[in-house]
Amino acid sequence: MAIRYRRETVEGLSVFYREAGDPARPTLLLLHGYPTSSVMFRDLIPLLADDFHVIAPDLPGFGQTDMPSVHEFDYTFEHLAEVVDKFVGQLGLGTFGIYVQDYGSPVGFRLALRRPDQVRAIVTQNGNAYEEGLVPEFWAPLREFWADWNPTTEAPVAAALSEEATRWQYLHGETDPELVSPDAMTLDITLLARPGAREVQLQLFHDYRTNPPSYPAWQAFLRDRHPGVLAVWGGNDQIFGPDGARAFARDVPDAEIHLLDAGHFALETQAATVAALIRDFLPKHVK
Repeated sequence: MAIRYRRETVEGLSVFYREAGDPARPTLLLLHGYPTSSVMFRDLIPLLADDFHVIAPDLPGFGQTDMPSVHEFDYTFEHLAEVVDKFVGQLGLGTFGIYVQDYGSPVGFRLALRRPDQVRAIVTQNGNAYEEGLVPEFWAPLREFWADWNPTTEAPVAAALSEEATRWQYLHGETDPELVSPDAMTLDITLLARPGAREVQLQLFHDYRTNPPSYPAWQAFLRDRHPGVLAVWGGNDQIFGPDGARAFARDVPDAEIHLLDAGHFALETQAATVAALIRDFLPKHVK
């Protein structure tokens, strides 16, 4: 099944996306995390495209989508969700599932609140929606940054933009790092080094403070709308820990929860496993 590389103009931005599969089949919208892009789904898309319609956009400021300066674009999670909402509308999608990872979760859950009748299923791969998922040691400097943005609190947060930090995100929790291709992390490192990228990412790091207070609304959506939930979680993640996966069962008792022997970017080594679980799960909830 061919993968097409397309663009859609949204709010004047050129939004890049990957698309594969028959639009008449169940649709899955793939929403990537930080610091990557739709490239994180490069192995998963071919494993799903025969049976599903798969769409994976790059968020503004990431991957191949435009990255306007912080003076030209309001880099908040609410605005990212607004762009994705308009993107979905322009593509004319009907009912669909969302696959959320890292930043994809606050974008995806905001999208679900905007389109509650359309989002019928959620595949969450280290896509957090509960306080229990925030590993305290990792999030402590970010909480200080949220409370008071100054040079002292910014320094440890800005360190996350380094090459070493990106490599850590890809390799931590992986029992055999030699199975992790360097391709995606090298692309991420290169794009983070673009002029203006530091300012963009710092704005999003600071706006992340709006996400934990939004968790109750996202959890209410799960209880009230009862979408299908499949948690395919890198169980060794030191950013969003496995308790974040288990917590989904509190609001969706029949949630399918699988803790994989992987880290934050579980698809790097577990794409075949995740694809098999999605193949069983998605047709139950999206027609």
